[in-house]
Amino acid sequence: MVFTIAMRELRSLFLSPLAWAILAVLQLILAYLFLSQIDTFMLLQPRLAGVEGAPGVTDVVVAPLLQTIGFLLLLVAPAITMRIFSDEKRNRTLSLLLSAPVSMTEIVIGKFVGVLLFFMVLLAMLAIMPVSLYAGTTLDAGKLAAGLLGLALLLSAFAAIGVFMSSLTEQPVVAAISTLGFLILLWIIDWSGGNRDEMTGLLHYLSLQTHFASFLKGLFSTTDVLYYVLLIATFLILTIRRLDQQRLTG
Repeated sequence: MVFTIAMRELRSLFLSPLAWAILAVLQLILAYLFLSQIDTFMLLQPRLAGVEGAPGVTDVVVAPLLQTIGFLLLLVAPAITMRIFSDEKRNRTLSLLLSAPVSMTEIVIGKFVGVLLFFMVLLAMLAIMPVSLYAGTTLDAGKLAAGLLGLALLLSAFAAIGVFMSSLTEQPVVAAISTLGFLILLWIIDWSGGNRDEMTGLLHYLSLQTHFASFLKGLFSTTDVLYYVLLIATFLILTIRRLDQQRLTG
C-alpha cells in the first residue's frame, strides 16, 4: 500500500506544470553556474599546477555546485511539498483517504516516499553535470559520492518537513511559506550562537548547513547521518500524530 500511495503521489507531481517548470528552471540556472565554475577553474589551474596539495576540480567546481544546489532546492522544495496534504484537505478528499483500510503510518510514509522519489529524479538530473567531468578530467570519487549522499539526505529532510507543514493547513501557500521559513531558520540557525559555548554547540548541531558542509568536504560521519535520520523521523512522526488527531476529531 505504501508503494501504491507513493506512485500515486509521484504521478500527480509529474502531472503538475509547476514541477516541470521547477525542473527546467533549475537545470538552466545550474548549467550556467556549472559552466561559470569550470571557467573559474580553468583560470586558476595554471597557478594551482605548481602548488603541492592544491585543490582539484572536485573542490573548485563540484563542491560549490552541490552547495548551490542544496540552497536552491531549499527555496523550491516548499513549492513541491505544499500540496501533499493541503490539496487533500481543500478538495475534501482527505477524509476519504483517512477512512481507507490503511494505517496512518502507511499514508504518511507513502506520501513522503512519493515526494522523495521526485526529489531523487531531480537530483539524478542535476548530478549529470558534475559526473560529466569524468569525460575530461579526474574527480575525487569519494568527495563526489559523499556530496551526493549529503544532498540526498538534505532533500529527504526537506521532504519530511514539507509533508508535516502541509498537514497543518488546507492552504498550499501557507504550507509553502511555513516550510520555507522553517527551512531557512534551520539553515542559518548557527549564524549567531551568543556567548555561551553550550548554546553555540546546540545551534551548530541543529544547523542543516553544518551537517551538509561536512559531506561536501568528503567527510562521512555517523553523527551527520544520524542528525538527518532523526530529523526525518521526527517530522514524519509529528505528521502521523497530527493526522491521527484529525481522524479522531472527525
